[in-house]
Formats: sequence, structure tokens, C-alpha cells
Amino acid sequence: MKTDLKELNSLLCPGASVYVGGSCAEPRGLLDAVQAHCQGSSGVHYTQFPLGAVNQRDLTRITPDASMSVFFMTPYIQDSFKEGRVNFIPMHMRTAFDYLRTTKLDVALLQAARDRNGALRYGPNVDFLDAVLANAKHIIVEENNSFVAPIGTKLVDTLQVDLLLDVGREKPVFPVGDIDDVSNKIGEQIATLIKDGDCLQTGIGAVPAAILANLGERSDLGFHGGLMDDGVLALIRNGNMNGSRKAIDKGKHILGMALGSEELLDWLAHDPLAEGVVFKSANYTHEVSVIGQLDNFVSVNSAVEIDLMGQVNAEVAGTKQISGTGGSVDFMRSAKASGGGRSIVALASTARGGTVSRIVPRVTLVTALRTDVDIVVTEFGIAKLRNESLASRAERLIEIAHPDFRDELKAGL
Repeated sequence: MKTDLKELNSLLCPGASVYVGGSCAEPRGLLDAVQAHCQGSSGVHYTQFPLGAVNQRDLTRITPDASMSVFFMTPYIQDSFKEGRVNFIPMHMRTAFDYLRTTKLDVALLQAARDRNGALRYGPNVDFLDAVLANAKHIIVEENNSFVAPIGTKLVDTLQVDLLLDVGREKPVFPVGDIDDVSNKIGEQIATLIKDGDCLQTGIGAVPAAILANLGERSDLGFHGGLMDDGVLALIRNGNMNGSRKAIDKGKHILGMALGSEELLDWLAHDPLAEGVVFKSANYTHEVSVIGQLDNFVSVNSAVEIDLMGQVNAEVAGTKQISGTGGSVDFMRSAKASGGGRSIVALASTARGGTVSRIVPRVTLVTALRTDVDIVVTEFGIAKLRNESLASRAERLIEIAHPDFRDELKAGL
């Protein structure tokens, strides 16, 4: 293993295929170093799973004639997408893991930090880490000394690392947003669907935060999901979530990434309770054969719009790709495989200041099939769709649409 910045040029050669850690594992200091020292490396192709609120860099601008493949769209790469330098690959997270395990990767740029014992660990996102470590020819790691690594993330095998650079200076945090009235109403209603002992999966944002904030009366909850935020932290701290009823990983909280405040990072690094938090890659967190062993698995995901058959569009606004397939469908189908499992889609009833209904006659693009969805929740109510006919589904969805659009939706039947 080498630690000299001069070695970066020799590993990042022209035309290389390069994986870059995404979300809170983006090695920002390392990318700065690449931009400063590797301008002779033209034609590099980067691959990343970026999140819009976290990854604000267009990788195609780092080295000359660079291009990029992504599994998720963000505002920061829209211009390069229009210009043809960014390739969007529609792919579920579980499948993306297999893709990264087998596609050509010359170099992987990853982030690590020291844990409380001084050991070097990857994180706090390991969603595709196992695939990349097994596949990439060369591993370059940024040591980030701005935070202490979670104790439950993977240790760095220094024999596997070609270059370790002490260049990380930014804390991988995500701002905790406020819960608005609409999100709180949705959260309150979804909370009525959660029972003691259920195993949860939630996303990020105001609605998931509202759901978690309304579970203070539940007990023995479990967690198995793609990410943990401050809402999950609060439930663990308060004793509502302990994983005691899980058939597998009993007493453990399974996740791919920790995406939240500095307080969350500090807790994961130092609190004894954090030893129950285990970071796993997407071939475990999003794998149906794993989740199917968990009874009462409740998947809660968001949507851009849903139509009267129950089809979900979670990634396109109008004709614009604004996000990606992500892991929602992996979790929806896993909920179907779980005994007592439920797949819930949560969304506000309108968009654009109340001028557009998000319950529509037909979605623009189908992310999740009508057979993937059990329950839909808006601020106006709960529509239970499982085992319902097409006519019944339409009626139930119209009932939870915004009142201003119900007559229009009925007229279109």
C-alpha cells in the first residue's frame, strides 16, 4: 500500500473505468486530488449512485473528456445528461450490486475513517462496497479524519488497498429537515398501520421522518433497510426499536448507510447501543431471500405520482428524469415475500402548490407495478389495495385524492 499523492496519476490512467462511492461515502477530498493531479487522464468513465442532496459534484467535469454512468439522477448532472456525457441506467439497487460485481472496474475511489479504537473502516455507506472490492483492479482510499467511523462498518483490508491518502476533511452529514403539516398527517396515518414487533424499512425525507416520529408508543420494532436516519436513531435510543422479534439478525439493525446529522454519526461511533447497528451491502439489505425470512416486514416508500390502477412513478416529473429506480421495488417485493408483510406508498396528494394532483388516471412512467403495492397513504386517508379489483382500487384511490381533483378523476373512469 502506498500513501504518496504522486502515485494517483499512475493508477488513474487515461480511459480508465472508475467507480466512485456515492451518497455519504463520496470521497470528496480524493476527488479534489484527482482534479488537481490527474488532468493527463483523459477519457475516464466514472460510475456512481449519487443522491441529490449529498452528491453535488458533476464527475464529468473532473478530468478531460470524462463521462459518467449513474443509477440515480440529481440536479447537478442534468446539464451533462442533456449533453450526452451522463448515461442513466435504470436498475434496482439489488441488480446494481450484481452489475458492479461483474462490469469492468479499473479503479475504485472509496472513503474510510478511523473508528474509536483506531481501526480503519469504510463508510458510513457500504451499499455496493462488497461488489466493488471484489471486482475493481485497484482500490484507492481516502482517509477522512473529520469524523469517527461507525463501529458496525467493514474494516479496511490494507493488503487490498493500492493507495491510501489522508485527504478527507468534510463530515458526511445530511441535514435533518422540518416536518411540515402534510407530511405529519401522512405520518400519523401510516403509524396506525405499524404494529408492535413489525420490522421497518423507510426512506429519507419529511414523510419518513414523520412516520418514525409517530411511533413512540410502539415496542419491539425491528429495522432492515437501505438507510438509517435520525428518526431511526430516536426509536433505538427510546427503546421502541430493539429487533427482539426478528427471526434473523435478532437484536440487530441492518442497513446500508447512515444518512443524517453529526449527532447520528457520533452516536454510531461511540454509543454502546450502536454495536447493534450492522452495515451490509445491497446484496443483503435489498435481497428478497433475506427479507422474506423476516415476518411482518413493512416497506414504506415515496412516489412522484400513482395512478388509479396502483402503478407508481417514483422517478420522472413530466418528461424529466429526476431520480431513479433505487431500492423501493426491491423492498416492495420483499414485503410480499414476508409473512404478514406490507408494502406502503406514501405521498402528498398534490404538487406544485396544490395545482397538480399526484393521483392521476395513468402515470407517466411505471417504476413499481400495480401488483407491488398494498397500501397507499396521502394526507386525506388510507387506500388498501391488496386483493382489490381494478374498479375498487380506483374508487379507494380517488377517496384519498385531494378534494379539488376527485370529480375530475371520477369523470375519467
